[in-house]
Formats: sequence, C-alpha cells, structure tokens
Amino acid sequence: MTTRSCLSIVLAAGLGTRMKSDLPKVLHEIGGLPMVGHVLKALQAAGSDRVSVVTGPDMPALEELVRKLMPAADCHIQTERLGTAHAALSAKPSLASPVDDVLVIFGDTPLVTSGTIRNVRRQLESGADLVVLGFEAKDPFGYGRLLIEDGRLVAIREEKDATPEERRVTFCNSGIMGFSGEHALSLMEAIGNQNAKREFYLTDAVEIANQRGLTVVAVEGSETETQGINTRVQLAACEEDFQDRMRRFVMENGCTLLAPRTVYFSHDTRLEPGATVEQNVVFAPGVRVAADATIRAFSHLEGADVGTGCVVGPYARLRPGTVLASDAKIGNFVEVKNATFGAGAKANHLSYVGDASVGSRSNIGAGTITCNYDGYLKHRTEIGAASFVGSNSTLVAPVRLGNGAFVSAGSVITNDVSKDSLAFGRARQVVKEGAAGRLRDRLKAEKDAKS
Repeated sequence: MTTRSCLSIVLAAGLGTRMKSDLPKVLHEIGGLPMVGHVLKALQAAGSDRVSVVTGPDMPALEELVRKLMPAADCHIQTERLGTAHAALSAKPSLASPVDDVLVIFGDTPLVTSGTIRNVRRQLESGADLVVLGFEAKDPFGYGRLLIEDGRLVAIREEKDATPEERRVTFCNSGIMGFSGEHALSLMEAIGNQNAKREFYLTDAVEIANQRGLTVVAVEGSETETQGINTRVQLAACEEDFQDRMRRFVMENGCTLLAPRTVYFSHDTRLEPGATVEQNVVFAPGVRVAADATIRAFSHLEGADVGTGCVVGPYARLRPGTVLASDAKIGNFVEVKNATFGAGAKANHLSYVGDASVGSRSNIGAGTITCNYDGYLKHRTEIGAASFVGSNSTLVAPVRLGNGAFVSAGSVITNDVSKDSLAFGRARQVVKEGAAGRLRDRLKAEKDAKS
C-alpha cells in the first residue's frame, strides 16, 4: 500500500447497560486490555495516522485511556445517541481536514485485525469510494445482509426488511466501513432519519453512494474477528476466541504448550521460540519469556521478564518487577515481587523474595522470607553472588549480604553480612534429658482432670 493518509473514527459511546455495569462498555477487558485498546492497536498497525474516538458524556476514564494509549488521538462527545451516522458525525471537526481514507469502526470489536483493516484500505486505494466489511455468518439471523450484484454492493438489507430470498444470504454486515476522504463527509451528512426510530444509520450511505454513481464494494473478514460485544456472555465468548488466537500464534512461532486450552495469555505476552509452557499457567499483562525457558504447571506471571533457560514453577508466582537472568530457577510455592535473580540463582521452594536482588549462582533455601515492609515503607534486600541462605531464614530489610555469604538455617538476619562471612541469627539449642516424657505426663493429667 502506498503512503496514504487515514483518519479512523472509533465509535465508543456505548454504555454497559446490557452488561449491568457502570463501566463504559468498551472499557471491559479482553486479554487484560480494554477492548477499545485492541481496536486502537489494530488501527495503528494498519497505518491509521489520525484517530478520533467518539465517547459518551461523563466518560473521563475512557478519555484518559485513549490519551494514554494514543496521545495524538482526539476525543469527541456524542451528547445524544441518535444512531451510527450521528455518532460518526460527532467527529465532524476531524473530517474537515483533507484525508485519503476515512474508516468508521466500533470500539467493541476487539478482535478485528490490522490485516483486515488494511484490506479495506486497499480497496479505497484501488478506487472504491465506499467499502463495507462483511463476513460469512453461520447463522445470519438478525444481521443486515450485503447484497452484491456484478461485484458491486448494491444494498444492505436489514432482517425485518428482507425478502425470503434475501434472508437466505449469509454474507452479513459487520458495521465497519471505509470511505474515500473525498466523499466521506458529504455522504454522512446526506443520511436522514426517516425510519421508525428516527435515527441516522450509517448503512444508508450505501444507497446514497449508489445513487450518486460512486463505487461501492464489500470485502470479507471472518465472523470471529468482526464480532461485537454487548453482554457478559459475549464478552466471555470473545475472550475465549482471543485466547485461541494467542495459543495458535505462540505455537506457530515455535513455542510448546503442553495443554493449550489451559494456558491463558494477555494482549502483550511475549514468548520467544523454544519456550515451553505446561498446564494451567496464567500470563497477566507485561510478561516476556525468553527462548528455552520452561514455565511449569499452575504458575501465575505478571509484569515479569524471564530469561533464557530459566525454569519457573510449578505453583510459582512472579509479580510485577521480577527479572530473571539466564538459567535462574524459581520453584514450587515461591513468590517473587520487584526482585532480580542473577544468572543461575535459585529459590527452589516455599519462599517469598520481594524488593530484592539475588546475585548469580546464589541459593535461597526453603522457607526464606525477605521482610521488605515495615508497615509504612518498602526496603530492599541485596544478596551478593554465590551466596547461600539456609532454610527458614528471615532477612529483615534493609540488609545486605556480600558475595559468598552464608546464612545458617533458621536465622533472623537484621545486620549486613560481609563477603564470605558466616552468619548465625538464632538462639542456641538447649536439650533437657527426659523433659519430654515429664511434659506429656503433666499435660495428660491436666486433660484427665478436665474430663
């Protein structure tokens, strides 16, 4: 595609009424990202250099998200909900500037791909004046039918207005449209509201464009990617379709999923070729897993960077700020938060490591805790390279262990330990011969007396 300017108008003013939610509909998440965020990403990848988002009144959270994801985007408020054409014309100030392509897309179609959007734009580049994105429906009931004659889209016929023959058509309207910049504004402004609901429908642009002798065509996308979301049931179905897409993508790019349908991804999960993921793993936002790393079963990762050859889990939790260098190992029932592990460092079981750095080749024994929070502030624990922390140790931050330090099992460490030093932080063991038997006799007597 040659370089062409493109304005995309995202219709996102819908309420979450049918979801029984106070949250604007397009802020409900798919893969850890609000659905409108997926649409914005697809538009950006498809080369849309200008974006205008149509919101409803009192939707500051939506406007804030748009500014965060796409700072150059404009937001326009649709004060009354009078149909799709009325919504698109809420962005009329953006339409005043010359542009080659104008796209109108819904904010609740999070699975639409940049490739499909580019296909719409290719038709505009090839000379079409109006392009409608359609799909082959398994069950077309309720959808507007796209009626094609000699390669031209001649009409969009709604279910209630269709003849029996037209209702047999399975090529349906997705609602996503592309206009040539030359005709976009005049076509939208020509749309009237002579209908039962007295609303302005963007689909009427097809009839108007044909009456003007303009070129009107339809292109095909998949039913899955063009699905809209109005209910929580549809939200869940869309989430599952998103997960299936992600699973297929990572496997086709060289990763192994031992039980694909039990692995859940976020929109930005990055698995490099050669990574292996076992059963029942959840990737929350912000995770990268490098080549040849293994994520074992029942682990949960968020905001974590896992290096080459690492092993995580089973039953491990990596929280935001976790960075594992190559060949590090985080074992079962270990939680790591805002901490770095050097190459080859290990915490194999039953530990919490937070706000810390663990040097290369160091070993964190079972039951170790870094006490990072004093009730008001967080403090860091620094563990040098090739150090050993014995089982059931408590490291009270701020504290530093030098390279090669050795902490004996069961210790409470409150002071720094210098390089190659051995630290004990526990009471001396005392053994009283025969005392256990006498204690049991006393306790039994007390129990018998009470009964």
